[in-house]
Amino acid sequence: MSTKIITAAFSGIEGKLITVEADLVRALPCFNIVGLADTSVKESKERVRSAILNSGFEFPICRIIVNLAPADLRKAGTQFDLPIAIAILAASGQLVFKDFHKYLLIGELSLSGDLNRISGALPITIEGMKHGIDSFMVPEHNALECSFVKDAKIFAFNNLRQVVNFIKRRDSNPYICSGYNFEDSVDTMDYNEIIGQESSKRAIEVASAGGHNLILSGPPGSGKTMLAERMPSILPPLTYEESLDVTKIYSVSGRIGSFQGLIRERPFRAPHHTASAVSLVGGGNNLMPGEISLAHHGVLFLDEMLEFKRSILDILRQPLEERKISISRSSGTVIYPADIMLVGAMNPCQCGFYGSSRECICTDYERRSYMSRLSGPLTDRIDMFAYVNSVPYNDIRRNKKGEGSKEIGDRVNAARMIQKKRFIGYGISLNSQMSPYLIKKYCKPDSKAADLLEKVYDRYEMSARSYSRILKVSRTIADLSCRENIVLSDIIEALQYKKIHL
Repeated sequence: MSTKIITAAFSGIEGKLITVEADLVRALPCFNIVGLADTSVKESKERVRSAILNSGFEFPICRIIVNLAPADLRKAGTQFDLPIAIAILAASGQLVFKDFHKYLLIGELSLSGDLNRISGALPITIEGMKHGIDSFMVPEHNALECSFVKDAKIFAFNNLRQVVNFIKRRDSNPYICSGYNFEDSVDTMDYNEIIGQESSKRAIEVASAGGHNLILSGPPGSGKTMLAERMPSILPPLTYEESLDVTKIYSVSGRIGSFQGLIRERPFRAPHHTASAVSLVGGGNNLMPGEISLAHHGVLFLDEMLEFKRSILDILRQPLEERKISISRSSGTVIYPADIMLVGAMNPCQCGFYGSSRECICTDYERRSYMSRLSGPLTDRIDMFAYVNSVPYNDIRRNKKGEGSKEIGDRVNAARMIQKKRFIGYGISLNSQMSPYLIKKYCKPDSKAADLLEKVYDRYEMSARSYSRILKVSRTIADLSCRENIVLSDIIEALQYKKIHL
């Protein structure tokens, strides 16, 4: 007797429907799983056998063949335990599951028959909904994560016996998320804690409003890291669609807790400068996402940026341009989204005091050698540079503070709303994402501004990419002032963020 159960796997952050077929034959006892299954799937044979027996059911003594279709798709993970167990119970006549095509089952079984949480439950749920399956049997610890997919009916269970009882009697109601607070946490960092640095705060405001890449340069102790760490406090919360995208990445990487639902705050990732290329890009045996993808729709902060290896920094070139990253290994190829704001903090030289009030002890050769770690092509992809000066003693003594995150965040949100309305129908929402066509359509400087741009372009032999990025930043500055046209002052400020030539 053969039976079928619907489950799913995932490739990258996209789910893939899988059909589990179980066939029992009178022959010498054996248990085989076919269908391009990796070691983690083949090990499920022992878990399934023990779970069935310890849950009070009979494990058939015959030849058992389990097929995972389609057979040309590599399967990995422990989410197949539950559907394999149910398929065997149905094939052996211990369970009748007539409407199997209406349900999608996932879950890892313990030896005692308990259901453990799995990684990637959210993209699997979304994939099921795309194919018309709206009912899901999942472990209790994955219920909250899955319940935020609109119109999905989530049936959560703690063990195999509960699943069997539900299939027999349909005696459970869908899991309902109640009392979940979308304000996940209160950000205690605020820009009113930073003394002075108004010009740097302005640069961060512009970068945050338009989603522009930014590098902060300045002497040690000037506040570069403090300025960058407070950026999430002025960024708007993720929309529902953005939350799904970010949560899928964290779900696949196993970084979602048992009682955590949608991620509502924009990610802020700050890898150490000793991080490897794989930790940034992603990869490994299961092609997991790296720090670049984990910062999707948020900020990737590289503190002490020039301490990273040049080869690792150059990895950022493609993701910054294409806003996605492709990982190809012998085990397959996956594409992860990487729509990030890159924010870097660095010293202007090895001693750190070039351009400051303190004397620099580096030679010209040492300074050029140090700055050469940031390649020209990568520099060309950075929209803005800002120098962070040391704080004067009088400002510290008077505890001179400026605007807080609330005031700055309100302007950032207003500018982002202008951009969102402008780009309806184009598939983007920020000025930094504009294509050449959109730059030509929406970035039209007035005559005085155009004349200045022409002179600067010829004088400094700018690349076309640098020219486009100046227009994008100018458009954001105009949006912060609620101006429809780009005027001379917008161009002057945008050029000011290009004055540091590395």
